[in-house]
Amino acid sequence: MPSHHLPLLLAAYQYKFTRDVEAMCRHLIDNVAIGWDELGTDLLDGAPPALVTALTGGKHWPSRTLDHLISPDGSPPMRLTVTESTVDEQDLQWGYVLGEEGIEVISLLHEDNGPVVIWATNPLTAFNDHPAAWTSLGPPPPVRATRSTPPPNAPAAAPAKAGSPRAARR
Repeated sequence: MPSHHLPLLLAAYQYKFTRDVEAMCRHLIDNVAIGWDELGTDLLDGAPPALVTALTGGKHWPSRTLDHLISPDGSPPMRLTVTESTVDEQDLQWGYVLGEEGIEVISLLHEDNGPVVIWATNPLTAFNDHPAAWTSLGPPPPVRATRSTPPPNAPAAAPAKAGSPRAARR
């Protein structure tokens, strides 16, 4: 859901990956054998403690990959890749595409593409989780401006770095 994934991904880009979308893509996509079971607070490494607390309520949990899968026939599990032809069979509701300007958020139940949340967006923004609100015809739909006041040492907006668009979760 956008209210969970977007703040985590925005903060990861701004702090852990120091605004390097290529490094973020390598970590989240290229260096994962199969896919992600859960994205954890380790993506907030380097973020100010006040931001981490505001996003997680002070809780910490690790990211977990899907490396414990066993296929029914005993063959090695295959990498989860989401394409236009496989999205329906994977029963996904949301897609996140990491791009040059930001994260494209796709409500897979309603759209084939979606609005882009720019990388400079405050991770404390509270986003709407209603799938119909994420239309490709409009801007990203925040619920309200922010969850709380931004931390005093939040990074200033910087131009996005070029990178190949990649899905955050396949």
